[in-house]
Amino acid sequence: MLIYPAIDLMDGQAVRLLKGDYGKKTVYSEDPLSVAAAFKKSGAKQMHIVDLDGARNGGTPNIGTILDIKESCGLFCEVGGGIRDMKTVDSYLGKGIDRVILGTAAVTEEGFAEEAVREFGERIAVGIDVRDGFVAVKGWTENSGCTVMDFCKKMEDTGVSTVICTDISKDGAMKGTNLDLYRMLSEHFSFRIIASGGVSSMEDVTALREMGLYGAIIGKAWYTGAISLSEAIEAAR
Repeated sequence: MLIYPAIDLMDGQAVRLLKGDYGKKTVYSEDPLSVAAAFKKSGAKQMHIVDLDGARNGGTPNIGTILDIKESCGLFCEVGGGIRDMKTVDSYLGKGIDRVILGTAAVTEEGFAEEAVREFGERIAVGIDVRDGFVAVKGWTENSGCTVMDFCKKMEDTGVSTVICTDISKDGAMKGTNLDLYRMLSEHFSFRIIASGGVSSMEDVTALREMGLYGAIIGKAWYTGAISLSEAIEAAR
């Protein structure tokens, strides 16, 4: 299993939100490049970056910082947040980002995910953000009305190879991840699953690895010192 340490960006700063609430923001670093350097020093080979401003409002307000992070650390970088048209997909992938994550537009724009996968293949992932069994959109601020299982089936039929699945109720809460959700998805679908939200202990890492998941994202647990990134990477192997 691969470990993806995370940087969430607002106004160029590395922040964390509690359960996706933009009103409950903690700034962890005003220098995201130093955070990426720390990830690399701990042995990370890949990382997960989210433009929270883009996720909420659309667009790529933090693209300059994101490209600087990629250039400075050289790690495999997947990026999500505000990627709602092919021009934005092209912009990121054409400038060296390794994989982009489609969120809101994969739900609301019919055919968008299919077109992106047809053109870029495995460089396209889809973010499935779950609240009360439904997929949330627009930076987790709205319920799409689409159930998780229905949306996953649609994405699998579209040819999506990787999904990043987040239980919003667990994100940033430091109370463990939703193992039942990932077990259910693993049993029903063939795409690669990256767990996100609430991965807050070595027990979580071990349980996800034993489940056979493709990857896990570690965010707040690293920023607060609850998890050693180097130990998590070793345990995930």
